[in-house]
Amino acid sequence: MEEDDEQRAMTQEVVTQYYRAPELLMGAKHYGPAVDIWSVGCIFAELLGRRILFQAQTPIQQLELITDLLGTPSLDDMRHACDGARAHMLRRPAKPPSLAALYTLSPQATHEAVHLLCQMLVFNPDKRITCADALSHPYLEEGRLRYHSCMCRCCQSTPAGRHYIADFEPVAAHPFDDSFESDLVSVQQVKEKLHKFILERCAISNRVPLCINPLSTAFKSFASSTVAHPSELPPSPHQWE
Repeated sequence: MEEDDEQRAMTQEVVTQYYRAPELLMGAKHYGPAVDIWSVGCIFAELLGRRILFQAQTPIQQLELITDLLGTPSLDDMRHACDGARAHMLRRPAKPPSLAALYTLSPQATHEAVHLLCQMLVFNPDKRITCADALSHPYLEEGRLRYHSCMCRCCQSTPAGRHYIADFEPVAAHPFDDSFESDLVSVQQVKEKLHKFILERCAISNRVPLCINPLSTAFKSFASSTVAHPSELPPSPHQWE
């Protein structure tokens, strides 16, 4: 999701704190798909190490953990941060990067895995690897070949052998159309839309149809829920200014 109008500030209440990109933690008013690349990098590291990579109690502590790994960013790498966040970072003692620590995540943290991680976990979103380039990274080559050899629907098996498509990682011709979200203005509407979508998907598939018991305790709890319990909510973004 991107906002073309730079006069309109985008919300910072996106992404669970542990997976929130540095520009969001530092009060960026505008951001793009690079925030998702950061999040996926955090999840990738978590899959390798079986623990959350940056697990802090507050956004400030989150930044500390990030700089422990990446080192203190340059002024240019903080160009998307607000003035207050930049001032805070400049007051902190300078830290050197310690990216070699990524090799200790697990025995599966190979050179190619760490290389991909290092391109995803980049402080400056402008220098972060793109989604298309990440999908084309050599680390994913073996998995990509396995997928297209027997699991995908885009390639075909014939008596003469397997016929592969020309591009194993095709890029969508158009951005995802999320205009339908403009009509969803209440939690109840979202639930109804989701319920309808699931029913429609079940109707065209061979899966067991969705059965909902409106009299069950679980359904009553779900139907009356609106927001997460206060103890489940992540910390709010730090107010830098």
